[in-house]
Amino acid sequence: MKNIFSIRAIRNTIVAAALVMAPAASFAGVFISVGFAPPALPVYVQPIAPGDGYLWNPGYWAYTPETGYYWVPGVWVRPPQVGLLWTPGYWGWGTGLYAWHEGYWGPHVGFYGGINYGFGYGGVGFWGGRWEGGHFAYNTAVMNVNRTVITNTYVDNVHVNVNVGVHTAFNGGSGGIQARPSSQEEQWSHENHVAPTSEQQSHVQMAHADRGNFASANGGRPAHVTAVTVNNYHSTTINNSRNVTNNSTYVNDSTHVNDTNVHNGQTNVHNGATETNRTQVNGNHDATVSKNRPQAKPQPKPQEKGRPEGEDRPRR
Repeated sequence: MKNIFSIRAIRNTIVAAALVMAPAASFAGVFISVGFAPPALPVYVQPIAPGDGYLWNPGYWAYTPETGYYWVPGVWVRPPQVGLLWTPGYWGWGTGLYAWHEGYWGPHVGFYGGINYGFGYGGVGFWGGRWEGGHFAYNTAVMNVNRTVITNTYVDNVHVNVNVGVHTAFNGGSGGIQARPSSQEEQWSHENHVAPTSEQQSHVQMAHADRGNFASANGGRPAHVTAVTVNNYHSTTINNSRNVTNNSTYVNDSTHVNDTNVHNGQTNVHNGATETNRTQVNGNHDATVSKNRPQAKPQPKPQEKGRPEGEDRPRR
């Protein structure tokens, strides 16, 4: 048994080394193979975009022989250049093993195994936004964006309910997503691709260093499911047992940078279902205005019998 694992480790090392040496422009490949499937994707709330120009990288299960599967939190990152979109990686079954197909940047979002990562990645294509000239326009039907700060937005609800409730994290095999690349996705696979940025790689390293992300420790239910940015890795921690209640999403345990409350954003849920209500923080829709309410005026003295009651009343 030990020899088998040694052979696999050597093979994975060779494959990884070959991919590292490959030109970034043609980046795409398989990093590692595993004999058992990854856990289901957790349901989580997307943190609000930290600013204009950031694109969402959905969370996923990574793997090392030493630690097993571990969760890489979803995070907002900047693309390596204007006009590029992120195609998420995915696990695919084949020849008796689950192989990881690494994600990449390119002019189009290609095949990512039919996996429903949410927030515009419903399994086929990408509906979270588009490049318009030199600016990225956000589809606020599926992206959590503060529209008072970021104005380059639009709303497209056509693909919102695609694959709702599907959380399978792998393609093919027993119980996997049975999806194959379309002819157009096959064509896009031959485009020039760019490898994950150093920022994205640092994010994976930080996730691997966090033992709470190990599936062996969290039972496939990581507590740290998202991060606002790579530099603020611990900025958002959500207890995913309380993410979704009666089709309304509340951010109970989310901590935002500088305790910023969310205005005019929209709540988005990983399973592809989109709420059109405004984001609620700490379960209190009036949390941002309650401190500014005027104090109630004192009650008027009792009027003499027969006189009309005074007009002054406490404000509400």
